[in-house]
Amino acid sequence: MDAAVATSLFWIAVAAALAPVIAGAVPRRLVPEVVLLLVAGVIIGPYVLDLAETGSEIGILRELGLGMLFLLAGYDIDPAELRGRGGRRALITWCVCMVAALATVALLGVLGHPVHAEIAVAIAMTSTALGTLLPILADRGLVTTPLGRTVLNHGAMGELLPVIAMAILLGTRGAVGSLIVLAAFAVVALLVAVLPQRILREGSDMARFVRRTADTTAQTSVRLTMLLLVGLITVAVVFDLDIILGAFAAGFILRRAVPAGDERLEKKLEGLGYGFLIPIFFVTSGMAIDVEAVAQAPFLLGAFFVLLILVRGLPVFVASRLERTPDGARVFDTREQLQIALYSATGLPLIVAVTGVAVAADQMSNASASILVAAGAVTVLLLPMIAGLLRRPEPVESRERA
Repeated sequence: MDAAVATSLFWIAVAAALAPVIAGAVPRRLVPEVVLLLVAGVIIGPYVLDLAETGSEIGILRELGLGMLFLLAGYDIDPAELRGRGGRRALITWCVCMVAALATVALLGVLGHPVHAEIAVAIAMTSTALGTLLPILADRGLVTTPLGRTVLNHGAMGELLPVIAMAILLGTRGAVGSLIVLAAFAVVALLVAVLPQRILREGSDMARFVRRTADTTAQTSVRLTMLLLVGLITVAVVFDLDIILGAFAAGFILRRAVPAGDERLEKKLEGLGYGFLIPIFFVTSGMAIDVEAVAQAPFLLGAFFVLLILVRGLPVFVASRLERTPDGARVFDTREQLQIALYSATGLPLIVAVTGVAVAADQMSNASASILVAAGAVTVLLLPMIAGLLRRPEPVESRERA
């Protein structure tokens, strides 16, 4: 291993190890660990202390971290929920957000404030950081609650649909060519989805073998999952699509293969993902932020932060306010509606991905991308924190029983 690579990996590992310690020391864990990973990346990165760099070797780990983040996000989404009323409502809400984002970008141009890479910026405004929110929601015990399920629905649409929009609107083939490629990818993903059920059908020799070796040094279930992830990422790369799409598809397929869940497999994947690969993704994302460019444009940082809330959060707030029970009563009160909107307006991984595509295509400067990523980091810092403060405290009796 090259000395520079080893040194970079060491400092990234230091940042990853310190982040949860510092996050745990903050009262009520109000500062998400993700933000600390980003800040640590900024500090050790080339724009501040220049202790670490992202070469091809670290880049591979970074891509695997991004893949694991979205595999776990796809796995945690209940397909039945997406097919239901909640999923349809989240789909319509995202479409409203996209129209609002495109209109906002166009309006800024008319007012004499043209936006470079308009489509990329509009897509970034409609995203939700579901992978980032999952550990926060889990820590707060919200994942299985009606509020948590609603956030997951909006989060799923806020991650999957921007990726599809990226493939169609930012691709070099044009909209029709991109749709054809997406359809081809979907066919491959469907074929892959059939394999686990055929090979691992209950009672088969292969199913018994995987079950028998899952907790041995073979760790067969983990290796098969990583094969699924890397395989679909490879297919996405071959089709010139973003790897997020392949990772999301892998997560959906894994959930289809184990619809009832597998606690042992989940713990192993979370250990591999959140323990090693995912922190590398966030730290290296922080390393790419140009601090000087962000400091020189505080107005743009604040403006994009506000636009994220208005374009993504406001439609979600209205949608949750319109949600009714069969007898016509509101499902959520105003405090809960605000929480759902704040969680849904939290965006980062997709902003990193979209700006990365725009920079690679020379449609956006690294300075502009840094400002947008910094604004996304601010949403991760502030919005879940505010949402947490809006939660009603548990009754004393329930806390004592817990």
